[in-house]
This record gives sequence, structure tokens and C-alpha cells, in this order.
Amino acid sequence: MAEPISVDALIERAHKETGIDAFDAETYREGLNVFVEDVNDGIAKGLYPDAGIERIKNDSVHYLRTRLKIADYLRKNPELLERKIERPVFVMGMARTGTTLMSNLLAADPGRRSPLTWEIDDPVPPATTETLKTDPRAVARLEQEKAMLAANPEMGKFYRGSAVYPNECVFMMAGDFKTLMIESKGILPKYRDFIFNCDMTSSYEYHKKFLQVLQHNAPGVWNLKKPSHSLFLEYLFKVYPDARVIWTHRDPYTATGSLASLIKLSHGAYMGKIDYEWLGENYSWQQFQHVNRIMDFRDKFGEDKIIDVHYADLMRDPVGTTKKLYATLGDEFTSEAEAGIQGWVDDNPQDKFGVHEYKLAQFGLSKEGLAPHFERYLSRYDVEPEGK
Repeated sequence: MAEPISVDALIERAHKETGIDAFDAETYREGLNVFVEDVNDGIAKGLYPDAGIERIKNDSVHYLRTRLKIADYLRKNPELLERKIERPVFVMGMARTGTTLMSNLLAADPGRRSPLTWEIDDPVPPATTETLKTDPRAVARLEQEKAMLAANPEMGKFYRGSAVYPNECVFMMAGDFKTLMIESKGILPKYRDFIFNCDMTSSYEYHKKFLQVLQHNAPGVWNLKKPSHSLFLEYLFKVYPDARVIWTHRDPYTATGSLASLIKLSHGAYMGKIDYEWLGENYSWQQFQHVNRIMDFRDKFGEDKIIDVHYADLMRDPVGTTKKLYATLGDEFTSEAEAGIQGWVDDNPQDKFGVHEYKLAQFGLSKEGLAPHFERYLSRYDVEPEGK
């Protein structure tokens, strides 16, 4: 049997590899402890091969290293903590409902600022406005990405990403070990229950620090994206009181099947085996939580704190739908924005890399079984059915 993972060993390794002695705060320990405990339970049950355990260790150390670098940079540049994050835009909703598409369309406007995949992964030293897409780290990631896609073309079906496209806040918030992305690394019921019930204040505070570093030499109005912001809206507005939040809507049956299929890839990578029943039960429940928590928030704080955008509208008329969104946001839809968005659309036709195929039945799910759980959502919003 493989040896259990040691939290202290992970932290010690991060300190050693960075040469940085101190974190900015110890809030990351709570989530890290729960995560490692849950993974160790899985190790004891034989759920993880050696390669999966090593991958989890490397991921965890990467998140810790990044946090140490962020903390060190802010100690050396304390004035950055006084720079505001003004009127940021957050895209959220159930997973697989067009949040990535919406984020990419917004990011195609040269007047907006998005955290790019490569800089989230390697934020220190932060890039300048001029070098966001030409920094040697970006170029190296693009080459790596090209090689990976050539080796596994199927990956392009699942996620429309790039080193120089925006990426999710989950990868920033991983440094506080309070992020739903970490839960996808295996069958982790303790961590799932923790993340759905913990106080997320420290994670959003760390998120803000991360942005304050990234905007040092590349400022702008932030465009951010994470489906699971849906779960934590009160914490989001606590840290970003002037945030503008977009909710993407899509047929929940299609979105749920797509999510389970996507997480299947993660389980295959970390555990080398697939528990279809767990995927169906766990990720359908998570989708219910996403829509219900947003509706609960609206019931408590009002409809106007969130802007609705429908995936079907984005697919039919991405430029026109985004233009209407700008009017609701109170932002100018410039000719540069329109040209950038149209250029992105032209370069990224749907199914550019093939069709992502999946069926609810693979995961022991059916529309009939899911319907009662989505009744509240579908009776409140006019979501176009897709038939998957």
C-alpha cells in the first residue's frame, strides 16, 4: 500500500523549492488538511495508483509555491494592496453552460482585462500590458499546449482553452485550498462537504491579492469566470461589493451530462478508474446546488444584482448578445470590442476540435429522474431545451 500524504511535507517542499520562508496567512491549512485526509482515505482503499498520488502531491505543492510567491511579491510591493479592483465582472452558473464561451467573448475586447491561463499558473513576476501574450512564459506554454493537443486531439472537444485565453478563478483560489476544482481529483466526499459548507471569505480575499499582483503592470477592468461562484455569492459581494455578475443559462440536462463526462477525464487521470454511479449522483447534486443557491441569493437580495445571459442566444448571435450585455453592464461597446469579439468567433467555430459526445444514461441518470430537482429552475427561467 502506498504511503499516506503528509501535509507538513508538502508545505516544507514548497518552502524549499521557492526559497520563501513565509506565507501571507495560514488560512490555506484548513482546506489542505481536509483534502489530504480525504485523499489518504482513498489511498487506504486502493483508489489511487502511484502516478495519481504523485500528481496530487505535485498539484498541491504548485498551489503552495504560487501562494508563497504572491505573498513575497506583495511584501516587496505593499502599495499594491491599496490598489482597488473596481467593478469586476464575474461569469458564473452551472458548469458547462457557456461560462467559458462568455468569458472568452468578453476577453476578446481589448479594453477588458482577464487573468490568462499562463499567468495564473506562473504569476510572478507579473506581465506588463504589452507582454501579456508575448511573455516567454506564455510562448512556452503555447508550444507545450500545441504538443499536447497534437498528442491527444480529443482534449479539444471538452474545453476551449489556451495559454493566452482567460482561465477560471478556481486555479487562483486553489492557493487557499477552498475551491471546487480540487474536489474533482477523486472520490472526495469529505472535501466536497467541506467546500459546500465552509466560510469562503479567506479564499476571496486571497483571490483579490492575486489580482492585485497581476494588475501591477497590466491594469484594467477585470473579467473573471468560475461556475462555482454560484455557490458563494454572499462571500463574493463581501469582498467585491461593486461586482457585476453574469449568470449563463443552459438546458440543465445537457449541462449535467456534459459535466459528468468532463469529470470522468479527471478521475481517469488521477485514479485510473471510473465510478460512473458516483459521477452521476455527485455531479447532478452539485448542479442542483448551483442553480438553487443563485435563486436563494436572488430571493434574499433581489434580481438586479445578477444579469442573465442564455447559452442559446450566445450560440445563435454571439456578437449581438454580447452587445446587449454591454448595455446592461453599462459599458461602451466600442468598435474595437466588436472587432475583437467577431475575430474570436471567426477563429473558434463550434466543434472546432470535434463533438463532445455523452449521454446521461452513462452515469445512471435520466431526464425523468432529474426533472423534479430542476423544476424550480425551469419554472422560473425560460431555458431552451437541447434534447441531450
